[in-house]
Amino acid sequence: MNLRNSNAKTKIPKLLKDKLENNRIFKILKKFEKSLKIEEDFVVAVSGGPDSLALAFLSKIYAIKKNLKVKFFIINHQLRNNSTIEAKTVKRVLNQNLIKAEILSWRGKKPLKNIQANARNKRYELLFEQCNKLNINNILLGHHQDDYIENFFIRILRGSGLKGLVSLDKKNKIEKINLFRPLLDFKKEDLIFLSKNVFNFYVNDPSNDNEKFQRIMIRKLIKKLKDEGLNKKKFIQTMKNLKHSDNTINFYVKENLKKNAMILGKNNKFILNKNFFQQPHEVTFRCLSELIRLTGEKYYAVRGRKLDKILRNIEKNILFKTTLGGCIIEKVNQSIIISKER
Repeated sequence: MNLRNSNAKTKIPKLLKDKLENNRIFKILKKFEKSLKIEEDFVVAVSGGPDSLALAFLSKIYAIKKNLKVKFFIINHQLRNNSTIEAKTVKRVLNQNLIKAEILSWRGKKPLKNIQANARNKRYELLFEQCNKLNINNILLGHHQDDYIENFFIRILRGSGLKGLVSLDKKNKIEKINLFRPLLDFKKEDLIFLSKNVFNFYVNDPSNDNEKFQRIMIRKLIKKLKDEGLNKKKFIQTMKNLKHSDNTINFYVKENLKKNAMILGKNNKFILNKNFFQQPHEVTFRCLSELIRLTGEKYYAVRGRKLDKILRNIEKNILFKTTLGGCIIEKVNQSIIISKER
């Protein structure tokens, strides 16, 4: 259905519908609809930047057309002096455009190290809490094409393997919550254009110029590489090829978990047989990492170096008992038992 000639069934308010008269915004919406493909209620995370504001507008139209329930949440990390005022301004701007939003604030003591990583974890914690209250299992996030490329370089600096390099997916799942990133194929300049023309507003985060944050250093490096001739399209294609390889490994990970890991009782206790560790290193590594994450009820997998140490002990047939990721990992005879730490 062409929105410009839509009938009353779409129920798109005139204030929002008029924005779609802009040809560039209309094309962005059509691309967004092809990218998202969701038929269930969802939550949208909003920061106030151009990417998340663009996501708010596009997902609002999408929800109306699909007759879905959508909730918008502005995350106030309270890491900057004016963050509360900023969050209230974003809320007011959204409300003026018929997008009702609520503010979720990070209260309590703030970390002095790994600030951005801790902020991300808290952001997910706040959003997951709301999803559970609302009985909604889907969250939309505003990551775009530039984030996809930046994540690749950040993971290289961390010494990540293949899985880490291509870890930013259009859709992934943490516990029962689906995380959608429908803007991953979108250029930042398109999202800025939409935010300017729909809201005449977006937040400029001063931390985006602070080189003490690794992401900002990477962002400036990528800009230099672009100036030197980095071809974004070819770079994205390379990442897609790596993703295909990653999917192949994931197939064998699932097979290994199905055949060689047994759950005991109702307490998420796993017993792993000898064949579990007879697979290629990457398959075994991912399997063990995923079982520890599940058993420990964590959002993210544990660090690779600690897992490598456990795998070396298993390889050498050393009896051991250790804790990692909220779990107890113990070698008993020829089996490994993983149970939740009490």
